[in-house]
Amino acid sequence: MYKTIHQYYLYILTNKKNGTSYIGVSNDLERRVFEHKNKLKEGFTKKYGLDKLVYFESYQYENDAI
Repeated sequence: MYKTIHQYYLYILTNKKNGTSYIGVSNDLERRVFEHKNKLKEGFTKKYGLDKLVYFESYQYENDAI
């Protein structure tokens, strides 16, 4: 039996240099950043225009990313 290796991402978004920041966790970084950039979800990042990915790290385990 094979174990599936998952990847989870911790990421940081901002709206401008020295602006508001947001830290998030996702198992699909590309999709999640697309959602932020296109303001597809209501919430904090849409309200403050946070759509610039400035940092990310990947982890095998979700709890490590959190």
